[in-house]
Amino acid sequence: MTHVEPHPRRETIECWLTDMDGVLVHENQAIPGASELLQHWRDTDTPYLVLTNNSIYTARDLSARLAASGIDVPEDRIWTSALATAAFLKQQKPGGSAYVVGEAGLHTALHDAGYTMTESNPDFVVVGETRSYSFEAITKAIRLIIGGARFISTNPDATGPSMEGVLPATGAINALITKATGKIPYVVGKPNPMMFRSALNKIGAHSHNTGMIGDRMDTDIVAGMEAGLHTVLVMTGIADRAEIERFPFRPDEVLKSVADLL
Repeated sequence: MTHVEPHPRRETIECWLTDMDGVLVHENQAIPGASELLQHWRDTDTPYLVLTNNSIYTARDLSARLAASGIDVPEDRIWTSALATAAFLKQQKPGGSAYVVGEAGLHTALHDAGYTMTESNPDFVVVGETRSYSFEAITKAIRLIIGGARFISTNPDATGPSMEGVLPATGAINALITKATGKIPYVVGKPNPMMFRSALNKIGAHSHNTGMIGDRMDTDIVAGMEAGLHTVLVMTGIADRAEIERFPFRPDEVLKSVADLL
């Protein structure tokens, strides 16, 4: 009979992973309690990482953007899907090459991982978030994948938020490329537990004493659950009670906001 490890209870948590948008900030405004919770973690020397599927910005950029919202997070405490993808590819093929559809966050992460960016016979085509998808770049990606390059994507989110409404995001472009090539990408970001394992490795944490705070059932909570973490859903992002009922699993805790963790 298989022994299943129980998820950790909150009183046993020694390390935290937390989503960014909808948990710490909303529309570039700090969520009440977020700054105080981060300060509490610093005061108690609690290891933590802020996770985001956003691959557009570098960790330094995101640290500056959070600071502008009144949230103090050093860049070494931020783990993006671009960084997780770069770590994965470095493990898969050290010193490899890639054709990248994405922004500075993804290019920088791959470059720092020792990868060469090329349009000529790359090992991988890597698709990330961008606000300027080009038909020419997508066509190039499709032809390279058909030619044998392996298809990798930073995250599966089909849409992203903006002040004007939803925007097509990485998952939508993945679907377009899949339709044209017949190839499904390997997606590294949430909800793939791979992103959580790489984050745990970065801070020297283990699933049995780590909690995950998020605002989405379909990425944060399911990935945290599958990685064996204590899961906390906050209601300051996109989730509501009806959202919880749509899924056949439950978070360990449902809180109004991160302020309730103080």
